[in-house]
Amino acid sequence: MTTNYYSLPGPVSDFLYIVAAIVFVLLAAFLLIRLVVRPESVQADIQHPVRGPFIALFPISGMLLCIGLQVYAADFARILFLVFFLTSLLLGAWLTGQWMTRNLTLEKFHPGYFFPTVAGNLIGADGAARFGFEGLGWMSFGIGLVCWVALGSIILNRLFFYPALPAALIPTLAVEVAPPVVGGNAYFSLNGGKADTVAYMLAGYALLMVLVQLRMVPVYLKLRFSMGWWALAFTFAATASYTLRWIRLDQLGVAEGLSYLVLGVISVLIAGIAIRSLVLLWRFLFNSVSQPEAAEVVTSNLTK
Repeated sequence: MTTNYYSLPGPVSDFLYIVAAIVFVLLAAFLLIRLVVRPESVQADIQHPVRGPFIALFPISGMLLCIGLQVYAADFARILFLVFFLTSLLLGAWLTGQWMTRNLTLEKFHPGYFFPTVAGNLIGADGAARFGFEGLGWMSFGIGLVCWVALGSIILNRLFFYPALPAALIPTLAVEVAPPVVGGNAYFSLNGGKADTVAYMLAGYALLMVLVQLRMVPVYLKLRFSMGWWALAFTFAATASYTLRWIRLDQLGVAEGLSYLVLGVISVLIAGIAIRSLVLLWRFLFNSVSQPEAAEVVTSNLTK
């Protein structure tokens, strides 16, 4: 069964979940094939100072899918979630140790560095709370918050005082919104959905970062489309989820209308990015564009 809010049709969310799960399984299979056939390429990605943090999206996506799977197969989802949670934790620890022992330059830093230890642990905290692992959730929440403070100061220092990010990495600026909204979602799951002082503090910083994104709109509009735009999809999907949780606390009788608006906006955004991605893939498969243009990764300008 699917949880249904505001009389929205359940089959729509079921269909989207199945599509997301199929895409994840295909990408996971591709990653495993690479790991077997060309393990050195996977190792190179993990060790790369720019590409490395993005590998954390694999266990993060797995945890998110497990949260959705809970309503269909709770016991299986719980076990699978723990597998992805442990993978995320170990990967974040490995990458942190790698950053400590390598001569990183600040120019290589970007907001994607939030993924391994900040996003991974905050989403892990949210999922742990949903599956009944409250102690594990608070532990993961603490890791995520401390890493957010530590890495956030480094990343903002890089953004404020060093040359602008290359065009291919500019969409990752949206990830600055992710820590407070993902952390806010996790906190609501851990504290039973109460809007207390900490919840308002997280919401305040989330609001500031969303307003910062308004200033970034002219910058985004100048960019050529690339797969880096999925950074916006991840961030604003989490923002929409967080906004909906606040809207459900509304006592003014406008929650339903606002929910439709939020769902409509985020659906249009993600659908647009998905369509552009499919067009890019189609043009690449039929050789109507060059491989660098079609397969441009968010790190392309930094790997030359």
